[in-house]
Amino acid sequence: MTARRTVDNAPARVGYGTLLRTPGARGFLVPAFAARLPYAMLSLGIVLLVLDTHGSYGTAGAVAAVSAVAQAFVGPQTGRLADRFGQSAVLLPSVLVHAVSVGALIALALGHAPVWTLFLAAAPAGASVPQIGAMVRARWVTKLADSSPGTLNTAFAFESVTDEFTFVVGPVLATAVATGVTPAAGLVAEAALTVIGGLAFAAQRSTAPARHPQVPGTRRVSALASPGVRLLAGAFLGVGTVFGAMQVSVTAFAEAAGRPGASGIVYGVFAGGSMLAGVLYGMVAWRRSARGRMLGSYALLVLGCSTLWAMPSLTTLAFAGLVCGLAIAPTLITGYTLVETLVPDGAKTEAFTWLTGAIGLGLAAGSTVAGRLIDGHGPSAGFLVPVAGAGLGLLALALLRRLLVAPTPGTARISVSSGVALAPSAVTAAGDPGAPGRAVARSGAAAQLVGASKG
Repeated sequence: MTARRTVDNAPARVGYGTLLRTPGARGFLVPAFAARLPYAMLSLGIVLLVLDTHGSYGTAGAVAAVSAVAQAFVGPQTGRLADRFGQSAVLLPSVLVHAVSVGALIALALGHAPVWTLFLAAAPAGASVPQIGAMVRARWVTKLADSSPGTLNTAFAFESVTDEFTFVVGPVLATAVATGVTPAAGLVAEAALTVIGGLAFAAQRSTAPARHPQVPGTRRVSALASPGVRLLAGAFLGVGTVFGAMQVSVTAFAEAAGRPGASGIVYGVFAGGSMLAGVLYGMVAWRRSARGRMLGSYALLVLGCSTLWAMPSLTTLAFAGLVCGLAIAPTLITGYTLVETLVPDGAKTEAFTWLTGAIGLGLAAGSTVAGRLIDGHGPSAGFLVPVAGAGLGLLALALLRRLLVAPTPGTARISVSSGVALAPSAVTAAGDPGAPGRAVARSGAAAQLVGASKG
């Protein structure tokens, strides 16, 4: 594969219609949507079930947090395995383990088992969540390797819109099924979609990225070795606290208002604002650097979250959530755009999964802290968590933004396979005129991982 270009300063707009006409794209997008929809249902489904069976927002949030933490730490390892052995080889066992684990969690909750047993079931349920979003993004990188500079940015925008659409549909579906049928039905639907969608996506082998097996006798370095990847993971951790705290806090706020069924709608409005912003974001031919866009959208996220705690009704809360959501998709799109420039081909799925896992870890922290605050101080207290988490993420981005610049020729690198630093003469680069070049170095069959970033 030829070295690819940086995505800052895209010269032309690429439409979604052009993107979807990419050969083979629709074949993996349809099952991917079904397989990633449960991602937006799992935590909320756990909260609704455990709240019904154990009667505590704190307990419900903690069980959901265990699931999210397991996903955050195990997900990147499955991403690394997918880079090494192929996506299908990882997906097949993952979906089966997930179905069994969710089934066990449902049985334990309905049987009013001790809380520690729920934790034991929630951990493998979260750890086995298929990393479909990261896998789809890795497929786009492969399919669009020789396309115009703006095409990949549009692809990432499309993926973020799809993610947000699942967060519109998923919470509404989980809430409707759980409140309209039985509290366990939300998780049953989540597990069924995971199995059906995951197996169908795994069957699309022709569009999967090439495997990057480890060279015998060498040591493989994680994508997290890149300082820029670590910074973006920290920023996405802040975004995750917004998701987690919103899920628990909106549910509690709706319960206190006597309209529990409205929680899914309010959360859907929040995700809908993000989806709308993502659609518009992907249609713009951006000339401002991705790093500048990241700081701007994240600042808007903090500003939007700062109003949530003061909302007096579900209607005003939905409006405030809409405003807050408008900053979510641009932040995520730009983050995925940036991280793609910081790692080589053999580490892209893992890098994308670190960002997704960071969101899950933030979701865990946000839901846990918000649940405790709600139990002790009422529903509005939970909305203090999003502004605090996002505020810390913005501070980190502002102070360490130099790490987000793609490496240029002469920058030290670390081999993904061996972990050995290479001299500048071993590094090749390709870049767009007028934009920082994205260097992709190769030494024989070993791709190179960013070891140091130029500020």
